Amino acid sequence: MPKEGNVVPHEPAKSAPAEGDRITSFRSTYVAIVLFVLLYVFSVKALERALFAHFESRLAQAVAIDPGGGPVSTQIQERVESVLHDSPWIRPGGVEVTVLVFAADGQTPLYVDGRTLPPPPAFTDPWEWVREAERLLPVRVDLEVAVPHNALVANLLLVTYAALLVTALFGFQRRIARREAERLEAAIAARDVTAGRAASIERELEQVRSRLEEVEPADEIHREEIHALQAERAGLAQKLRALEARERTLREEAMKASALDSERRTLEELLDEAMRDVAKRDDEIGQLEQRLKRAAKDAPASGGRAREAEHLARRLRTLYKNLEIDDRAIDDLVALRDAEMQLKAEEAMKRLSDEPDTAAIRRKVGGLPPQLSIFELGFAGKGRIYYQKGEVRRFRVLTIGAKNSQKQDLEYLSRLA
Repeated sequence: MPKEGNVVPHEPAKSAPAEGDRITSFRSTYVAIVLFVLLYVFSVKALERALFAHFESRLAQAVAIDPGGGPVSTQIQERVESVLHDSPWIRPGGVEVTVLVFAADGQTPLYVDGRTLPPPPAFTDPWEWVREAERLLPVRVDLEVAVPHNALVANLLLVTYAALLVTALFGFQRRIARREAERLEAAIAARDVTAGRAASIERELEQVRSRLEEVEPADEIHREEIHALQAERAGLAQKLRALEARERTLREEAMKASALDSERRTLEELLDEAMRDVAKRDDEIGQLEQRLKRAAKDAPASGGRAREAEHLARRLRTLYKNLEIDDRAIDDLVALRDAEMQLKAEEAMKRLSDEPDTAAIRRKVGGLPPQLSIFELGFAGKGRIYYQKGEVRRFRVLTIGAKNSQKQDLEYLSRLA
């Protein structure tokens, strides 16, 4: 017979890492977008400063003229216009450059942002040009440089940073998807190992039961115990018949009792509400599964059952004050996956909690250690509820199963000793 230490317990899939990855992905995306915007804005500001220094240097060279080369204003206008007209940053780059050139007195304009000024008086004597230059020079240059967001250079910065952002986000999402795929493969491998171990334990149990069926009682103590159990079974059968007669009587009286009918309607409403809540949870689980499939092609589905079991446990422990309900029993009830079977099981638990004398108790469960007194309560034909006297409340519900799960249930009950 397999030992208890060899049994591999089923552990629910852990969804906390997956949830942490999703939160990290969202936060990383937000941070990347914010950094993208800040980088673009400050890059435009830095470009404006660099272009200001560039044009300031070019204009300083342009206004450094030869007084003997002709009229000062004409030379300045031509050279400044040449600097601005030949610059690729302005055309086609789209940079806005505003230049104002004033004479030494700060009042006489020599160049006003590309607008044509009146020509200087025609001097026939070159010395008059020199005296005019001494009056006007050195000139003062006012410069403003702006990079509009619709300019070509700004758009190139924007497209470059956007391409880097999309590439980074795509790589990050691919890494998250690979991590989810690895986690899914690990969960599938663990499930396969657990299934193989469970099948091995089932085969060992079947072999042990086959040997036990072939072995006769070895001594008088066993025969006396068998006789005692048979007598107890006969007594329980007689008591069961009496309880069934009492149940029929109580049912006839219950048909006339408005209080019981009101309670039945209340329970039906609670059951309807519970079924609606279960359906809502199922819808939420379906939506979550769809989201997980889009992110990682697949995802474990044990979270919905855990939430359903938690909700069912709270409801049953609130409604039936006389019952201690084990988590194993809650999981077994969820695992039935048959709404009618679940309702029948809950009806039997209600009768056990409120009217234990009318419950359909089949027998005391045999084949268990002597110190265990566990009873079997039937429902829906093949259903079984195993319970015993409770320590705090009237009864303790241990597990819920059917004919096909009887072997596993008996093995679990034998380990409670």
